Amino acid sequence: MPGSPLRILQLYPKGDFFTGAAIQLRDLAAGLAARGHHVTVATPPGDGWPERCRAVGVEHVTVPMARAWDPRAAWRLARVIRSHRIQVAHAHKGRARTLALLAGLMGGRTLLVLNRGVSFPVAGVRRVGYTTGRVQAIVAVCESIKRGLVAGGVPAGKIEVIYSGTDLERFHPGVDGGPIRRELGLGRDDRLVTQVGVRSWRGWRELMAAMRKVAARQPRARLLFVGAPPPRVAEIADRARAAGLGDRVTALGHRDDVPAILCASDVVADASWAGLGITGSIREALACERPVVATAVEGMPELVRPGETGLLVPPRDPGALAEAILALLGDPTSAEAMARAGRKRVEAHFSLRAKLDATEALYRRLVDLRGAA
Repeated sequence: MPGSPLRILQLYPKGDFFTGAAIQLRDLAAGLAARGHHVTVATPPGDGWPERCRAVGVEHVTVPMARAWDPRAAWRLARVIRSHRIQVAHAHKGRARTLALLAGLMGGRTLLVLNRGVSFPVAGVRRVGYTTGRVQAIVAVCESIKRGLVAGGVPAGKIEVIYSGTDLERFHPGVDGGPIRRELGLGRDDRLVTQVGVRSWRGWRELMAAMRKVAARQPRARLLFVGAPPPRVAEIADRARAAGLGDRVTALGHRDDVPAILCASDVVADASWAGLGITGSIREALACERPVVATAVEGMPELVRPGETGLLVPPRDPGALAEAILALLGDPTSAEAMARAGRKRVEAHFSLRAKLDATEALYRRLVDLRGAA
């Protein structure tokens, strides 16, 4: 009956629980469960996910997902789908998609939704995983990714654009960034530029190069990278010394206090040049009313409107990146106005509530269509 609770399975094939994709899945599962739906999260064995699911009142099951083409894992997944009478399975990442398709061949057939959060091309045999009739819908996290999928041969009508959601109760301008600035040894006149994420295609090297120009004109400017594994922390320190930046650059590993880190920052940057849809840390920084600079790639212009909610620069252009950072540091009044407008844009289109509304509506529409058929 319309409005009745849905039985939903969220599939995540990795053991991590601190990446943007993992946090988005956890928040989605928790939000749907809070709305009365029966939600189960399936991940590989590990200590992190069961505990985090219990904390938000969501059932967790373990399914080995080390390989995509694993009959035993697919059989286990098919049993979960049958025993839980799953109506909609939402696969996050390609390995989960393949296992869900295999499970369907083993009697675990259900409505299948795929998540697409990166902009790398879908080509060759991988395209079949998106065009097959066994997949009822694809959630693209921005219009740019949808355009890429359509260009790759995926029917446009199959793709739903649902922006990743920001938890506005966690990310807001009232978070105290003071403890972070004290931890970093920053004084009142120091200016902190922060980037969250340090994969190679996130452009951290370009940001480091831009910082040399920033430092020459802003002697109190400092650069912070967050989310670096230990080898990358050492590499960043070496590059900073080689660039003559010395202790102006700090790299931190995984942190749970990202809202405070963002609120401690004077500018939040993202220099990505590939792979992304819309960078989560830029969305979260705007939710915290922090000025942002990002590269004009993929879906970023859907969030950052130049001169209105932030500044955009070409990818792999350290000079332009430096000028944009300097513009924000040099005109705090304009920077704060853009940050406030950015918060309003996130509230309207990029909030967790907006994502939950759109996802719930998609699931409901698919279930109703199957019932009508």
